Amino acid sequence: MEVILLRLLIVSIMSLAFGIQRQLSQKPVGFGTFVFVSVGSCVLTVISESLAPETPFIIVGGIITGIGFLGAGALVRTSDKIFGFTTAASIWVFSILGIVIGLGQYFAGVVTYIIIWCVIFIDVEFEKRGIGAHQRKIIINTNKILENKEKNRSELTYLVTAPRNYVSKLNDTLLKEKWVDSFKIE
Repeated sequence: MEVILLRLLIVSIMSLAFGIQRQLSQKPVGFGTFVFVSVGSCVLTVISESLAPETPFIIVGGIITGIGFLGAGALVRTSDKIFGFTTAASIWVFSILGIVIGLGQYFAGVVTYIIIWCVIFIDVEFEKRGIGAHQRKIIINTNKILENKEKNRSELTYLVTAPRNYVSKLNDTLLKEKWVDSFKIE
């Protein structure tokens, strides 16, 4: 009983810390999902190991498959792009972390956890430096280009792919343009 509580406590703390980081970074999936996924995977693994110690991997395979569907649901698709791959992969890897800790493989769990954090820190650093291409949809409203004579204004939509720091400078650039009535960057 104490071993089960220890495993649940370890996986809860690991997933809670990661989930809080994702929530503070304003990612689409927050701490609750990561805690639920990892704790649920841990509990099911502990139960499957106690019910069928010689073949616990039947239930483990089901966990991985089911979480794959949950991760796919974390992908966000707009008319122009798909994003959320890191979040989807994180959900999947946290289910594996719950399984690994549930099996009592603490060393493998800690190493996996360290790798996860290293990847996230590198990703955050890349974002800060504007490394990598980022897509943003820009919708500009103007009254200088007459497309709709009834409304006496036009709406222009652009999909911009550029480093993040360039995309963030678009805001300042568009504010200076006299022909731009309003704009929205998504």
